[in-house]
Amino acid sequence: MSARTPIRSKVNFDELLKGVHAIGKSVLRVHAADVDKNARFPTESINAMRETKLLSAYVPEEFGGMGLSLVQVAKICEALGQYCGSSAMVYAMHKIQVACVVHHAQQSAYFCEYLKKLVKEQRLMASATTEIGTGGDLRSSICAVEVTGDQFKLTKKAPVISYGEAADEILVTCRSAPGAPANEQVHVMVHKGAYTAVPISSWDTMGFRGTCSSGFELTAEGSAEQILPQPFNEILGQTMHPYSHIVWGALWSGIAMDAVNQARAFVRAEARKTPGETPIAAIRLGEVDQVLQLMRHNVAALAHEYDELRSRNCPGVFEEFGFSIRTNNLKLSSSQQLVDIVGRAMLICGISGYRNDSKFSIARHLRDAYGAALMVNNDRILKLNATMLMVHKEA
Repeated sequence: MSARTPIRSKVNFDELLKGVHAIGKSVLRVHAADVDKNARFPTESINAMRETKLLSAYVPEEFGGMGLSLVQVAKICEALGQYCGSSAMVYAMHKIQVACVVHHAQQSAYFCEYLKKLVKEQRLMASATTEIGTGGDLRSSICAVEVTGDQFKLTKKAPVISYGEAADEILVTCRSAPGAPANEQVHVMVHKGAYTAVPISSWDTMGFRGTCSSGFELTAEGSAEQILPQPFNEILGQTMHPYSHIVWGALWSGIAMDAVNQARAFVRAEARKTPGETPIAAIRLGEVDQVLQLMRHNVAALAHEYDELRSRNCPGVFEEFGFSIRTNNLKLSSSQQLVDIVGRAMLICGISGYRNDSKFSIARHLRDAYGAALMVNNDRILKLNATMLMVHKEA
């Protein structure tokens, strides 16, 4: 992790968040149904984020970015999630890659220049971490980067590269050399125009359809400077793992919030039909709001903890079992609570929530919700937690 102390942003965050909600209402929500129906990339949403410089929000101010904290980025993800889950997911996954570069590559002149370019051009980063043949294990790679002189080349069969065709850069995990063991990995940035991506699978899913997470055989070449200077196991433990679960939990909270808002609007409409009487559905509304509050609190708590630990510059703590278990628990609980909350909201709205053509429809929210448990499968996480819990003792 970079030894640099995070700089407190001078951005008026309250005003920035108002702007995020503004583009959410005027752009994301307007196109969300079409993005979902046609499983297409949310071009309008990402362009709106580019115009407001949101793609570089986590880049430190010394490179021209906003220098936001993870707490603030999570709030942006939550706000975006209220309008379009796919757009929010693209933004969250981009931010994970930005954090990997910000935290682990500032000692590289190449990547410092890239961060400036990211700010100026609002470039979009994707990730190729999973690989056919590894069973979803991020800490293991089959492909390897081959470095000859000052150049590299690599080929990877990735079952999923979210919004890969729309990205300007992709961060690729691979073994550090052809003879290296599977867990000796590096992170390599490949640039559009310097790689080929041959499709090996399509993306016709139940939810998060706009993330366009098709599979590709990726072949790339470039300068050896494009290899991040720190090993991938450090990048994963200190940044990718916790950052992912926090921003995912945040955008899932946004989806849950919108579902509850739909339910609230439905109850209000019902109340107007019988003035002076509280509809029976209002009881369910009170119950679901409790679960939503807990979900949002858990995300915020871990985001604050992460920012505070980074400010102390103690990277080793992120790889301790206690922090890893708490991070995994956030992902498990958030993905489960999302389904619970959206399901409760649908019961409140009844057939109006079930219909696709109703103003109270929660169908897209529910389909997106079921994808949360599959992003790094919950069973894999539970097994990992069980293994750590057998040897970990809380202080």
